Amino acid sequence: MKTLKSLLGAALCAGAALLAAPAQAQNYKSEYKLSIVLGTQFPWGKGAEIWSDLVRERTDGRINIKLYPGTSLVQGDQTRELTAIRQGVIDMAVGSPINWSPQIRALNLFALPFMMPDHAAIDALTQGEVGRQLFAIVEKAGVVPLAWGENGFRQVTNSRHPIASPADMKGLKLRVVGSPLFIDIFTALGANPTQMSWADAQPALASGAVDGQENPMSVIAAAKLHAVGQKYMTMWNYVADPLIFVVNKEVWQSWSEQDREIVRQAAIDAGRQQVQIARKGMTAEDSSLLDEARGNGVQVTELTPEQHAAFVAATKPVYDKWKKQIGEALVAQAEKDIAARGK
Repeated sequence: MKTLKSLLGAALCAGAALLAAPAQAQNYKSEYKLSIVLGTQFPWGKGAEIWSDLVRERTDGRINIKLYPGTSLVQGDQTRELTAIRQGVIDMAVGSPINWSPQIRALNLFALPFMMPDHAAIDALTQGEVGRQLFAIVEKAGVVPLAWGENGFRQVTNSRHPIASPADMKGLKLRVVGSPLFIDIFTALGANPTQMSWADAQPALASGAVDGQENPMSVIAAAKLHAVGQKYMTMWNYVADPLIFVVNKEVWQSWSEQDREIVRQAAIDAGRQQVQIARKGMTAEDSSLLDEARGNGVQVTELTPEQHAAFVAATKPVYDKWKKQIGEALVAQAEKDIAARGK
């Protein structure tokens, strides 16, 4: 009888241990699909890779993540990525507010022309009240936001001539992302903006189908755009591109509370590392990316305060129009936080 009781007790203990296993891991997927636009040679993809590695390590392999660059899970259509996350086609993503802004209008905030003058301004938004409000909006839209990363300030390149004034934009056919706000900005500057995915952009630049494009310096350098005719680059910091680490809501709810916290903290840690990687070579102390561009034969134009002011003035009507569409209260909070940065 004693032996029977001992065996029964051991069985009960074993059953309790199984129930206590983190998130009933036996029900977890063998692989979680993480979507990114750019591969691991870019800061964008590097941040996703760091997140994936941290999650696998910290969950002891319970959560395994596979990266899908080139937004390949939606055939390269960056603007469909958010919808695919909501639908469960994509489990996780490190995505750009630019690409998700057609579905979540408030995310156009970061694309308001010339709103953010420096890195401290980006940080004031993503790490403050604006960032919290945007995360609430994103979560209401059906995905779980965990952390901010960064793609960087976006610069403009072209194959025809230097750009130092709005007049120099006239007639240039420029590839832009699939956002109506970007169309408005470049139309206001006299350019001919053409929407296309990143996968289509490089062949279009190489063939001369488009004259130029706009992207962060880290992307311009890693993609070697100087090799596809982009010989002129203007440093104008007209918009900045943070990134958001997110998880599909059903996937998030399928994990244990312990694993959710692990995934969240891993995203925060990866985001911080990604920001550092994205800013490397783009500071007053470290201008190595600019030096590299010049070494590759690119003519770099750095705007004077007067030249910069001319671009700000030319795009002011676009700013005012989109401020209303994004939400005047949110934009006012952003302007307030930027003005108070560093104080």
